[in-house]
Amino acid sequence: MSKETTTDPDLLIDFQGVSFIRGGNTLVGPVDWQVELDERWVVIGPNGAGKTTLIRMAAAQEFPSQGVAFVLGERVGRTDMRDLRASIGLTSSALAGRVPDDEKVGDLVVSAGYAIVGRWREEYDEADYEQAVEVLEQVGAMHLVDRTWGTLSDGEKKRVLVARAVMTNPELLILDEPAAGMDLGGREDLIAYLGELALDPDAPAIVMITHHLEEIPYGFTHAMLLDEGSVVAQGLIEDVLTSENVTKAYHQPIEVTYDDGRFFARRARTKRSGAHRK
Repeated sequence: MSKETTTDPDLLIDFQGVSFIRGGNTLVGPVDWQVELDERWVVIGPNGAGKTTLIRMAAAQEFPSQGVAFVLGERVGRTDMRDLRASIGLTSSALAGRVPDDEKVGDLVVSAGYAIVGRWREEYDEADYEQAVEVLEQVGAMHLVDRTWGTLSDGEKKRVLVARAVMTNPELLILDEPAAGMDLGGREDLIAYLGELALDPDAPAIVMITHHLEEIPYGFTHAMLLDEGSVVAQGLIEDVLTSENVTKAYHQPIEVTYDDGRFFARRARTKRSGAHRK
C-alpha cells in the first residue's frame, strides 16, 4: 500500500507534509511529525509560532489544508472525527470556554466519558464518580469536587481540565498550556504529577504545549521547536532544547540549562538590549 493510505500501527500521530492555511497565509507547515506509543512530546515556541494550530490538527479538531495526517491510525478527513476525539484526552482554553459556570466539578470530570460538556439528564454510575474523585486527587484538586466551574480560579480550572482529560484513559493525551495561570506551588504540583504520568509505562502518549521551558515535566522524551509556522528543530528533547536552537526560535540570545531532569531558560546577559524581533 502507498504511504498516503497507511501508517505504522505504533504511530499515534503521523503527519506527512502537513500544512494549515487560512486566508492565503500558512499558519503552520509543511510539517513531517511522528509520535510513537511511548513518547512524551513538548511543543514550544514564541507567540504565533503555530503551536495551537498544530495541536488542534493532532487532536482531530481541524483538518489539514495540505498533506496527509493520521491520528490513532486513522486518516484525518476520511474517518468519523467524533470517534477519534473520544479516544483523545484534551485540555485547551477553547474547551474551558464551553463549560457552563454552574457546572459542578465532579460532573464535569465524570462527563468526559460521555464526550459532553454540561450535564443535563445523564445518569452516571457510582464507579464513574469514584474514578473522577481519584483523578481529581491525583492532580491536587479533590477539594474542588463540589465547587462550580464559575467559582474556580484560572489555576484551579487548569487542574480540573487535566483531570477530565485523563478520566477516560485516552490513547493520546494533549495538553495545551496546562500550567498557564497557576501560582508557583500549583504549577510545581501539576508538573510533578505530569512527570509521574510521563514515567508510567502504561500512560498514554503525551503531547504538551508550553511557552516556558521551566514547565516541562521530567520524563518528557521529545520536543518540537516552532517559529512562524516552521519547524526549527524536532527530535530527542536534549538535542532540540539547546541554547542555539532556542535562540534561533526566539530571535534573541537565550541560555538554556538542564538540572535534575528539568530545563530552565533565561536571556543571556549582553551589553546591549534588543527587540524581540527585528
